[in-house]
Amino acid sequence: MQSPNFSLTGQVAVVTGAARGIGSAIAWALGRAGAAVGLLGRDLGAVGERALELSDAGLIARAYAADVEDAAGTDAALGRVLADMGRLDILINNAGVEQLCASLDVTEAIWDRIVGTNLKGAFFTAQAAARRMTEGASIVNICSLTSEAGVAGAAPYGASKSGLVGMTRALATEWAGRGIRVNGIGPGYFRTALTEVFYQDAAWQNTLLAKIPLRRFGQLEDLGGAAVFLCSPAAAYITGQVLYVDGGMLSAL
Repeated sequence: MQSPNFSLTGQVAVVTGAARGIGSAIAWALGRAGAAVGLLGRDLGAVGERALELSDAGLIARAYAADVEDAAGTDAALGRVLADMGRLDILINNAGVEQLCASLDVTEAIWDRIVGTNLKGAFFTAQAAARRMTEGASIVNICSLTSEAGVAGAAPYGASKSGLVGMTRALATEWAGRGIRVNGIGPGYFRTALTEVFYQDAAWQNTLLAKIPLRRFGQLEDLGGAAVFLCSPAAAYITGQVLYVDGGMLSAL
């Protein structure tokens, strides 16, 4: 038997929402595993800075402006990736937004912004990518603990992330015949710009830590290995799954 192959050498990956946080961390991990990485984000300056950091470290990276709420614009950006890099093997659907709001106060504008980015945007980005992918490609959708557990004040976000799980399973089933695997990663509690508001509350931190068997919050580096694994040949027989990287929190609920 051969050793598992975790190398992404020769592959081209695209990461949405790659300017910071989870997207940036995964872009670094894929690049270090050998992939050339296209970093997509609404702010070309911000993703450009990340791409330059990867390039300065000897990795292959390019930046592209794209807002996943704009399906046509994102499709065009993926077309530029293909033209520049010659292929598209990996998509990390990471772009997302959140806004805490009591459910009785949620407006259509709040709902449309969150679900439009996190779910609709992810679907049409995956669709645009799949049209350019060949056999052996991999799509990873960044889900959430709220895909499985309810969180007060996060109904639109939870709905969007639960929808991502259903979308992941449906696309995995449908696109298996095209040789495209579709999986998800469900991060637990990680400190990012999106979640920083929670971490300002020491009592909240202590309450959450008591619910996490590993007794610590996630480090962004904890997500890199999961992403590399799911995109690598080592996971060639894995599709339609969501890997929760949460310190054991869901298991303890």
